[in-house]
This record gives sequence, structure tokens and C-alpha cells, in this order.
Amino acid sequence: MSARDVGLPDHVPAGADYPDTVTIWEVGARDGLQNEREVVPLEVKLEFLDRLAAAGLSIVETTSFVHPKWVPQLADAEQLLDGLRRVAGVRYPVLVPNERGFDRAMAADVSDLAVFASATETFAQRNLNSGLDDQFEMFEPVTSRARAAGARLRGYLSMCFGDPWEGPVPARQVVRVGKRLLELGCSQLSLGDTIGVATPGQVSLLLDEFVTAGVGLDALAVQFHDTYGQALANTLTALGRGVRTVDSSAGGLGGCPYAESATGNLATEDLVWMLDGMGIEHGVDLDKLVDTSVWMARQLGRPSPSRVVNALAG
Repeated sequence: MSARDVGLPDHVPAGADYPDTVTIWEVGARDGLQNEREVVPLEVKLEFLDRLAAAGLSIVETTSFVHPKWVPQLADAEQLLDGLRRVAGVRYPVLVPNERGFDRAMAADVSDLAVFASATETFAQRNLNSGLDDQFEMFEPVTSRARAAGARLRGYLSMCFGDPWEGPVPARQVVRVGKRLLELGCSQLSLGDTIGVATPGQVSLLLDEFVTAGVGLDALAVQFHDTYGQALANTLTALGRGVRTVDSSAGGLGGCPYAESATGNLATEDLVWMLDGMGIEHGVDLDKLVDTSVWMARQLGRPSPSRVVNALAG
């Protein structure tokens, strides 16, 4: 069944508080697959990337140059990029955790990069082997060299709303860390609800704190996990405040190794269905995207958690 068969939702104008256009930052091929226990074959990953681009996604995050010991799923980063069939007008960012990752990215002729930081002390120590403030010593060489090379650089900030060890995270602490990433040279900051505990009120509060601190909302993106079923509500809140870039994962792929009940990232199909109903432009062909997620679910041997995928493919 296609979206056309069931009838797309009426395109009701979103109103003055919402953007006319939203950029979808697709993370399924990197963040979505990195927690898979079984290594996904290289040819499957390449076809997945081909299908995502063909569905109209203009930003498709591909992989990460992290040490294979820590993320075996992404050990094929060089081979993936070597075999990638790039589509004109589509960006293919990669994550570079440190200066060694940056070197690998430059050798692979990649100029669209991202770094990954923590908003909390405990997560910084456990995931980055660094303190909350010390982590910037690792990022500074990457950001300075990226600027010198003319590369785009995005900053991911994890645990922006809750941390499994520290509990709720103070908004001002998130803003302090986020501003440092922007000051180092990141052109965009993605605020991550890593364990999926955020609510719309928390989202509003954090965005207010960034604005008060002098950070424009055009420099911010959001990435919500759907652990408690709040991802779409949180995304809608962020859009209503002026955020124009949303991270999501085709078919809701992904999860969080720090919260057993985490159900993964906001599904791109669920996001697209909502945006279509609001008359907000995004450039994605929903039917092609659903077909892609159904295909990928077969490769992984389990159904997609996306409600829109299941409704249209049912």
C-alpha cells in the first residue's frame, strides 16, 4: 500500500510559528546501524545509501571513522566510501571522533564531517574516555584542521536532557558545552536526547536557554529518541520555536546502548508524514522511503518500529 492509496493527510498550512521548509538529516546508515549486533554486509549498506538518496533525502550520513574495536559495525568505513555512488546535490557526512578519524576522512576525500561530544561528565568519561571539559582538547585539533581544509563541521551533543547515571541534565550546562562546540568552529549543533526522556517542556526550556545565551536557532538541530513515545511531540515543539533541521532514521533504526527500553531514533517516515500534513516542504518521496525501510527490515530480519512504515506496508 502506498501513501497515495490511503490518501495523504490534508495539507493544512502549518502557521506562522513553523518553518516553510525543514531539512531532514538522515542518520540511519550510521547511527541507525552502528548498534546492530550482526555486521551488515557492505553491499547491503551501499544499497541502503543508494535507496535513501533516491528517496530524495539531501543529507545522508554514511559512517564513522571510529576505531573498529569500539564499533565493529563501521569497520568498513573506507570500503563503504570507496564504493559509494554519490548523487549530485546529496551530502554524505561522516563522524570523526578524533584527530586520527580526521586523518582517515581526509585520506578518503571527505569534507563533510561531524564530531561527537557529551553534555555530561559521566558520559564523557564512559564514552569518550575524557572529562566534560577535557573533551575539548580532543576536538580542538579536529576543528582547527577542518577549518583550514575548508571542510564542513557539525557538532553532536549527547545527553542533552537526561543521563542514565546523572539524571536530568541542567539546561545551562548543555548550553555551556554546546556554545564551546560552536565557538570551536562547528557550523551546526545537533541536540541529542540520547536516552529518549525529553518532553516538550524541556525542549522549550533548552531552546530558550540557547537563545538567551546568544545562539541563533538556525545553528541548532534536534535528534530525539522515541523511548517514551515523545519524539514527534518534541520535534514539533522544536519546529514551533524555529529549529529547521531534524535528525531522523529511516524505519526508526537505531537504539541506545545505555537504555534497554530505547526504541531508536525518530523514524524518518513518521516525521515526513507529519510534515506532509502540515504543508512543510522536505523533498522526500514517502513511498520510496517506506519501500526502503521495508527492504532494510528484511535484511535485518525484523519489522520496522516505524508506525508509518507498518501502516503503509501492512
